[in-house]
Amino acid sequence: MRGLFSFLYGVIAYMAGMSALLYFVGFSGNLLVPKSVDVGGSAPTGVAVLTDVLLLALFGIQHSVMARQGFKRWWTRIVPPVVERSTYLVATCTVLAAMFWFWVPIAEPIVWRVEHGTTAALLWGLFGLGWLLALVSTFLINHFELFGLQQVLVRLMRRAQPETQFRTPLLYRYVRHPLYAGLLLGLWAVPVMTAGRLLFALGLSAYILIGIAFEERDLLKQFGDRYRRYREQVGMLIPRAGSSTGVTGGRLDAEDQ
Repeated sequence: MRGLFSFLYGVIAYMAGMSALLYFVGFSGNLLVPKSVDVGGSAPTGVAVLTDVLLLALFGIQHSVMARQGFKRWWTRIVPPVVERSTYLVATCTVLAAMFWFWVPIAEPIVWRVEHGTTAALLWGLFGLGWLLALVSTFLINHFELFGLQQVLVRLMRRAQPETQFRTPLLYRYVRHPLYAGLLLGLWAVPVMTAGRLLFALGLSAYILIGIAFEERDLLKQFGDRYRRYREQVGMLIPRAGSSTGVTGGRLDAEDQ
């Protein structure tokens, strides 16, 4: 019964996570959602900036702190390890829901506006490419483990959890963090950059860079020289000239900080 309840919890958490991710894409691009980074209520500029900065900080703190190995060791004394990932996902969804609901758009000033049809279409294409790159990257490093489904399914089937390994599949042979590269592309490749969207993009970009630093520290601790050699050979977000790694083995599912 515990295995069944864990599985159901994991499935619900996964569905909530996918819904939040889809809404996040719409929120960041002002696409098909009732409230977005540029659409919603209003407030004095100072209040809006303070509110939005606090929401970005809340997201960054929750997302990074709960991903740290030290926190996980403490947290799994309270939460069963098999649903730790799913619980992390539920917490992330909660914080994202707060951001979606309380975010205050800041329409002025307009930082840039691209009105030329071809150029605007190109930017929207890059926006879509970025999110597609992020999604594909999750499958390259085991999408279902990253979002907690594999753990609860293995528990339901009463099998041992597979050990985390290090590998560099496909895109990871050319950049160390293609998932983050895709997110950055999705954040910045937009035809209209308002002050509020700029704050949104800057805040999440800062979080991504800080998260990469923490993540790589954890990877170095876990994989040692193997990851150190990989880091020396492969660019962080942009491919290096002629870079491709022959490092094989497994890949840590840590693209979530």
